[in-house]
Amino acid sequence: MPEQATLKRAFTLPLLTLYGLGTILGAGIYVLLGGVAGSAGVHAPLAFLLAAVLAGFSAFSYAELSARFPLSAGEAVYTQRAFGRAWLATLVGLLIISIGVVSTATLLNGFVGYLQVFWPLPEWLIIVLVLSLLSGVSMWGISQSAWLAAVTTLIGVAGLVLIIAVGAPAFEPGVMLSRVLLPSADLITLSGILGGAFIAFYAYIGFEDIVNVAEEVREPSRNLPRAVLLALLISTLLYVLVTLAALSVLSPAQLAQSSAPLALVYQQATGSEPVVITLIGLVAVINGALIQIIMASRVLYGMAAQGWLPNGLARVNPRTRTPLRSTALVSGVILLLALWLPLLTLAEITSLITLVVFSLVNLALWRIKRRDPRPVGIVVFPLWLPVAGCLFSLALVLFQLWQRVTA
Repeated sequence: MPEQATLKRAFTLPLLTLYGLGTILGAGIYVLLGGVAGSAGVHAPLAFLLAAVLAGFSAFSYAELSARFPLSAGEAVYTQRAFGRAWLATLVGLLIISIGVVSTATLLNGFVGYLQVFWPLPEWLIIVLVLSLLSGVSMWGISQSAWLAAVTTLIGVAGLVLIIAVGAPAFEPGVMLSRVLLPSADLITLSGILGGAFIAFYAYIGFEDIVNVAEEVREPSRNLPRAVLLALLISTLLYVLVTLAALSVLSPAQLAQSSAPLALVYQQATGSEPVVITLIGLVAVINGALIQIIMASRVLYGMAAQGWLPNGLARVNPRTRTPLRSTALVSGVILLLALWLPLLTLAEITSLITLVVFSLVNLALWRIKRRDPRPVGIVVFPLWLPVAGCLFSLALVLFQLWQRVTA
């Protein structure tokens, strides 16, 4: 009986960090900046820093768990190891897959709107062509997918660096930093910063996708936690610098009124049409969609490998070393969502699901650490970190539900 093919370990630390960074950056910063500035005003950079701290608690939990259990379908595996309930692990895995497919469908619809500015093709045709291309790359091989994700991530980073560069001449360090970092203590200002941090938090979601390619990472117990934390650190630095640059060019009110705030910053600072930054935004969307397809297919593969889903979904093609059946199933569901369902409400639900999963992952680490506080060869973090991560994630869930009820 021939030996069954396994996933190929193609991710080095730099490639894995770029993969995670591409997921975090995605297209979020290109549209979220206006909402954060509208809430936090000139203190928007502080809101991004606060959001990074909130996300950081969960990031540390993911970092330690990925080193302890370097397996695909990470969140599902962590839940099963902590609570010993296959049904709960399966539910968590399916929630993660739903996040990936809905996010990709949402990104594809966003891509359509941008592309039709330059190339007025029918919406359905653009979705089918782009999804077919991305699915094909994902099936072709993880090396090819990893390098494409790395290149498109670097292009997305270049777009943010471009915004920083065009805003730099208007930057007044003394005035700006004192206004940003020394907010008044009145309740309105502080609640605005907190509200901005809640919005900015969603610009950091994505670091968790790194753990779901664990079986395709070289030296996973070493490289996975490093990539999670590096991606979060680099994205925080970029977000703060971009926000400072944007506020040097436009007022918070101007940023809040724009659906494409970075394009407006570029146009205002240079006097040129924002064609370049719009094209870079398109590349960022493509990158985010590719990574979500890879993530969802690997979770499906990992759950099947654990025996929680039909075994056929765990089959790896011996030539491409990729899970073709899992990728095809994920792509089919994405196509249905992208073509037929309204996605704005689904995107909001996706954020809520992500926070619920964060709460469970933090709780899982707390329980695992209580049983096995110091595993050999693993860097461990203080017990209070997953406790804080669970509490903050639950607080964000309650805040989002409260907003829905009072809207």
